[in-house]
Amino acid sequence: MATKQSLQAAVRARTGSGRLNQMRREGWLPSVIYGRGTENQNLKVHSKTFSEMLTKSSSQNILVNLDVEGAGTRLAFLQAVHRDPLSGKPLHADFLAIDENTPITAHIPAHLTGEAIGVKAGGLLEQYIHAIEITCLPNDLPDTLSFDVSHLDVGASLHISDVTFPAGIRTTHAPHVVIAHLGKQGAGTDDAAAATPAGKP
Repeated sequence: MATKQSLQAAVRARTGSGRLNQMRREGWLPSVIYGRGTENQNLKVHSKTFSEMLTKSSSQNILVNLDVEGAGTRLAFLQAVHRDPLSGKPLHADFLAIDENTPITAHIPAHLTGEAIGVKAGGLLEQYIHAIEITCLPNDLPDTLSFDVSHLDVGASLHISDVTFPAGIRTTHAPHVVIAHLGKQGAGTDDAAAATPAGKP
């Protein structure tokens, strides 16, 4: 399950691109927290600490105990990180205020495990979905999802309906959606046309 990170924050009053850029030069990352039952609140967190948190995390789905100066600690989900299109440096962070009984939606990295029978026979394994959209409670949030493909032979597919998700986790994808397909070498186009496209209905 995902580990909760701790992050200190302070309320900010400054708005406008000029003032926000000045804040960034001072080492702060402009942020906002919002959510059901709470008013939007403009915050700022230390840029270096925030970047270190992203680097150390094994997933982009991060639960944060956000310690807001003068307002106590709030559980939040890192909803979005807005980055500079050229440097990739974080420019702004969005936090969703939640509690342990609030379901959240997240895209979890999907990993294939095992050596498929069809690969041993010369087939080609193609993964169509690399992140699975799920809903779950914060304490059930996984870092990754792993799916065993060792049973797949040439021409077979692994569908959403073929896998069992951990307790408390529900996917938003339709049962027929293909996670991976094992085709013949050199026949990728035909196999792709025969397989169900990835995605939600």
